[in-house]
Amino acid sequence: MAFLTDDEIHSQPDCWQQAAELLHEVRGLLPVDGERVAFVGTGTAWFMAQAMAAVREGAGMGESDAYVASEFPRRRRYDRIVVLTRSGVTTDINRLLRDVRGQVPTLALLGNFEDAPTAELADAVIDLSFADEASVVQTRFATTALALARAWVGHDLDRVVTEARDALQVRLTDEEVDAEQVTYLGRAWTVALAHEAALKLRQCSQSWSESYQSMEYRHGPIAVAEPGRLVWMLCPTPYGLAERIRQTGATLIECHRDPMAELILTQRLAVGRAMKLGLSPDVPRNLARAIQHDDD
Repeated sequence: MAFLTDDEIHSQPDCWQQAAELLHEVRGLLPVDGERVAFVGTGTAWFMAQAMAAVREGAGMGESDAYVASEFPRRRRYDRIVVLTRSGVTTDINRLLRDVRGQVPTLALLGNFEDAPTAELADAVIDLSFADEASVVQTRFATTALALARAWVGHDLDRVVTEARDALQVRLTDEEVDAEQVTYLGRAWTVALAHEAALKLRQCSQSWSESYQSMEYRHGPIAVAEPGRLVWMLCPTPYGLAERIRQTGATLIECHRDPMAELILTQRLAVGRAMKLGLSPDVPRNLARAIQHDDD
């Protein structure tokens, strides 16, 4: 049976390549070096905002923070706010844009322009509608926004795309799909990818998943590790951690490709696990494609 989510996962390398090619057209809209920037999102877009902030600051381009839209600190001063929204109708994002209009320059990375309030509220917009999705769960829109950011800071997107295509050919094992629990680990900007991988598994398959900074895993969360459970790295494994995980009986999956290519494998696991349980990843329980609620 074909699923929209699976099709969109498989389209990511092409979307990432298109994002890299788009950079020369939109570079002038992106924050300049030295600006203090807040990246803002909700749900999956919040995790990508975290990753984008980390790669920008890590590249020495300026102080960069990330917030979920509903918790943005209105009293904190920023030179620019960058919001990520697939639908353009998310209430918390648009409320923030209204609140700061005329006070802080804003940029929206937007997946849908048609009747989208975000397009009117933001000072500038980058059109990522080529990566928009029909599925409820986000995959390619959010990762395409991150691909654009990585190209912007100088990461080699050609290599990332090549490794992503390879990741689409990897066969998931029965042990991976049958795992009753998965913990995802990352560091620096890939902590956000770990959070996203865990969210996809919960959304698509209603399975128990957790995510942590890799060095923090041994400070408590490792207590849940046991046979039949996975620990999946989205960064190089810290020294000594592999042996410690194996001692618990849990299965360690180490990252030997670009973290975004590795994320594709975790997305595929979420779909595979859903199918194993007789669930549709296209129709996750209790979720809608965009979250709208009454403004205060």
